[in-house]
Amino acid sequence: MFKLMILFRQPTDTVRFENSYNDLLALIERMPGILRRQVVHVTGSPSGVSPYYRVLEAYFASQDVLFSSLMSKQGQEAGAELGKLPLDTFEVVFAEVYEEQGGFTPGG
Repeated sequence: MFKLMILFRQPTDTVRFENSYNDLLALIERMPGILRRQVVHVTGSPSGVSPYYRVLEAYFASQDVLFSSLMSKQGQEAGAELGKLPLDTFEVVFAEVYEEQGGFTPGG
């Protein structure tokens, strides 16, 4: 399984960020091949305030499906919306996901 992760840094204007984020989320949810999506609201870190505010994750069956989805019309629309945000306010990461069946470690 592969996922697209968008890590958003702490916004200077939370209301403006939330409006832009909701527009982006609506477009990402239309992308083909998404198995699930996960939104993580970061509440802090061991050192106090985290540099990140939110993480958006979209899961795909394979890397090929992920890249195909990004190249689709819907993926291009989502990319254009993301491009409206200042470059230093987010990071995009691709990751391979390893999960054990049932989502837990046996004997743990």
